[in-house]
Amino acid sequence: MDNGLIMDQIKDKEMEAGRIVTLIGAKLAKEGLGFIFWGPAKKCEECRLKNSCTNLEVGRRYTVEKVREEMKHECSIHEDGVCVVEVAEPSIMVAIDATYAFKNSKFAFEDRGCKESGCELFDSCHPPGLREGDSCTILDVIGDAPSECKEGWILKVVAVCREGAK
Repeated sequence: MDNGLIMDQIKDKEMEAGRIVTLIGAKLAKEGLGFIFWGPAKKCEECRLKNSCTNLEVGRRYTVEKVREEMKHECSIHEDGVCVVEVAEPSIMVAIDATYAFKNSKFAFEDRGCKESGCELFDSCHPPGLREGDSCTILDVIGDAPSECKEGWILKVVAVCREGAK
């Protein structure tokens, strides 16, 4: 099958808002699976499908929304090949300054410079998938942070979506 036909297959349906069509390992292709795209492997450089597999943004979180089971493609990395899936960036839980924690408000994500990697809140304050300066919208205010910030910040946990997500 030629690459043009594969690209036509990938683009054949109108996508729901925010969904991206891509290829992932067939064993990983399960609805609801969450992952972070870390970029292509070295072997991908020679593959004719590389543009279909590497069309995600490096360092971002994705969730498989739909598996299109009609076809598998051979792959030198994934033993059972790859298949077509629709992915989207999920909402991300993040601890932010309580002053800005209002549903539907927008803010630019900022790393407060905290180096307390052993802190219970560290992953909430530095969530994988968000980068310094990312524009976000607060979908919901979950509540107070589960523990006190070691640097004295008053924090709320919020669910956000990144603006401009592919």
